[in-house]
Amino acid sequence: MTKLVLIADDNIVVRRALRQVFQYESDFEVCGEAGNGREAIERAEQCKPDLVVMDLSMPVMNGLDAARAIKRVLPEVPVIMFSNYSDKFSEEEARSAGISAMVSKTESVTVLVTKARLLVNQIAA
Repeated sequence: MTKLVLIADDNIVVRRALRQVFQYESDFEVCGEAGNGREAIERAEQCKPDLVVMDLSMPVMNGLDAARAIKRVLPEVPVIMFSNYSDKFSEEEARSAGISAMVSKTESVTVLVTKARLLVNQIAA
């Protein structure tokens, strides 16, 4: 069964690349994109994704605040923080915001897809 993915990143090049990555996978479909945290909340409410992939640093509202808001509306939906920022503090903040996993933008996209698949399959099980 195809899983819907919402992509939120202020960098349009990153969003397009992530869209291509997920569209290449037969078990994922991108249901929406957002350029900031507030848009991510709106898109999540509209498309009811099975997974959200979100950047930490975005204008209007950052990824942590947006994740908290999304988790209030869609508590069962896993959120992956896909960011350049990765340190102990960021990881602790992400966990407290309800982030299911963190993936560095410096890692291979296969790491992102593998974690995404693991998270959506855990929910389905």
